[in-house]
Amino acid sequence: MRLLISAWQSPVSRMKLVAGLLLLLAALLYVIATHFEAAHPAWGYLASFAEAAMVGAIADWFAVTALFRHPLGLPIPHTAIIPRSKARIGQSLSGFITTHFLATPLVLAKLQELDLAARLAGWLRHPANAEAVGRQLTGVAHFGIAALHDERVRAFVEAKVIGRVRKFDLAPPLAQALRVLTSQGRHQAMLDELMLRLDSIMQDEDTRALVADAINREIRTLRYLGLSRPVSGWSANKFVDGLSALIAEIAADPEHLIRQRFDEHVGEYIERLEQDPDYALEVERILAQLLDHPATSTYFRDLWAELTQWLESDLASTDSRIGRRIVALCRGLGDGLAADQAMRNWINEQLLAAAPGLLERYRGQIGTYIAERVENWESRELVEQLEQSVGKDLQYIRINGTLVGGLVGLLLHALTQLVAG
Repeated sequence: MRLLISAWQSPVSRMKLVAGLLLLLAALLYVIATHFEAAHPAWGYLASFAEAAMVGAIADWFAVTALFRHPLGLPIPHTAIIPRSKARIGQSLSGFITTHFLATPLVLAKLQELDLAARLAGWLRHPANAEAVGRQLTGVAHFGIAALHDERVRAFVEAKVIGRVRKFDLAPPLAQALRVLTSQGRHQAMLDELMLRLDSIMQDEDTRALVADAINREIRTLRYLGLSRPVSGWSANKFVDGLSALIAEIAADPEHLIRQRFDEHVGEYIERLEQDPDYALEVERILAQLLDHPATSTYFRDLWAELTQWLESDLASTDSRIGRRIVALCRGLGDGLAADQAMRNWINEQLLAAAPGLLERYRGQIGTYIAERVENWESRELVEQLEQSVGKDLQYIRINGTLVGGLVGLLLHALTQLVAG
């Protein structure tokens, strides 16, 4: 009973059970009909029906079974057809798919019909799809961030960055940047900012004390006279006040001599960067010393750790800034494509132009993969998959064979009786 219940749960098994029961019913009917055949002519018709039905059922069972395995386990020739013919089936299936599904004209016609650019635009414009893309890319990025903790990754990136910086000729772009600054007068604004900061530092009481101490150390005679503290303090105040007055004077006069000297020095510096190879080499030497300094490596390591931590924190958040940015970019891309017919046409044209070459390049590889996959498929697994796919229809063949065989037997018996008169 349990076996019957278990078999009834699978569609293929149910049909196998039905076909088997029909065979048993035909056999039972044949036994009963032959037993009572002498009692009435009708039993002869039933016996013929049952006999032919059994023949049809057994013949069709043999044919269906022979497709997948040896009937009754006997190695009868031309049985277990599918397991024995895997290579040929794979080659035929490969040829059929590559010829009828991957033919260049068919694929190009389908691409033209699909209008993939418009479909992509419509798909990206949908908020749920854009958010799905954002979640997927954020998840991939979060998974990839784990690699940044590996010291080998950090050392590799640091070596590559520093190596590229070493090869970079800094003098020309530095000269160009300074020339842009000077042409717009930005260097004078930088000078103003520098002087304001210097004045702010000098006005600080701690700075005045440091200046006074420096004066006291330099003028030793004042200590013997007992005037070191008042004189040094007075001198420091005079120095700071004089410096502040000079800074204010420079700030108020755009044509101040110091500004002119600053212009001249910056101009000379730019010319030397552009024209003096020795000076360019000096810049490279200074850059190399800076890159070789332990503080540079420490700074890069700290910057790397901070960047990694920020990325992890943001990507792990339910309200990730990176995720929101990706979603916004996806929706913006969808809106942009939807509004730009020329861009959609260009995308479709590029796909149509690229498709023939890709098909020619990979069609053979796809066919070979299909053939090899079928050939290397485990016979038992292949048989199970095919039986699950077409087994139900094959069992209908058995059922139909039983019924049709019975009807043919009934017809033949009737004709025989008619001829015998």
